[in-house]
Amino acid sequence: MGEIAFLLKKTLTPLVLPPTSLLICIALGLLLMRRWPRLGKCAAWGALAALVILSLPATAMLLADSIVVESAVGTDSGRAAQAIVILGGGRMVAPEYGGMTVSGATLQRVQYGAKLARELRLPVLVTGGAVLGGGPTEGELMAVTLRDSFAVPVRWIEKSSRDTHQNAVLSAAMLKAAGIRTVLLVTSDLHERRALREFAAAGIEAVPAPVSTAARSGKRTLSELLPNAGALDLSAQALHEILGTVLLAPGTTAVP
Repeated sequence: MGEIAFLLKKTLTPLVLPPTSLLICIALGLLLMRRWPRLGKCAAWGALAALVILSLPATAMLLADSIVVESAVGTDSGRAAQAIVILGGGRMVAPEYGGMTVSGATLQRVQYGAKLARELRLPVLVTGGAVLGGGPTEGELMAVTLRDSFAVPVRWIEKSSRDTHQNAVLSAAMLKAAGIRTVLLVTSDLHERRALREFAAAGIEAVPAPVSTAARSGKRTLSELLPNAGALDLSAQALHEILGTVLLAPGTTAVP
């Protein structure tokens, strides 16, 4: 039953987020126009307008800024950390690496985690399983990348988790067994808030050590008025995290 629920979650999540949900609304609106013209037009044009708005860089940055968590690495709580935990952010097929390797999002986290490990001389835990399909897990791929590309050893590899809740619970068990209660938590700035809640619920004090999801120039330009695919993707990521953070209690995360 748990496996069915997980697969259902993985299937439904993309359907409720843009652009898929909005494209479905547009298609339904066009179908409804034959029998209920006013309702159909409202649905189709409303969804199209939402798609355009969410594709604007200004909208994407507004949504992202509402959910991001700032770094606390340099604070007293950050200096009290006993270890570094790096959360996986996906894997991908890469023939040039002989099979699979970490995704771009995961590599960004691994790179920053390696930087912190060298500067602070703290042990590293990587966490992430194989969400769908077989092959090496995210945790295993992260450990290989840290070792081969950054010369940073990994003390703990958690390779069974398939969502943020499991990341926290399974990592907490390893950390507590080693007497560790406070960690620097490396993940994306969008994902950090939800991850912090999950680790707190698992009994670990996690200090935010996020990596940036999108570049922030600090300047307003004409390009912010033009829709683009990158902005739509950032809006979708932000909405994904807002749903997971606002609607779900820690310990019951249903968004991977």
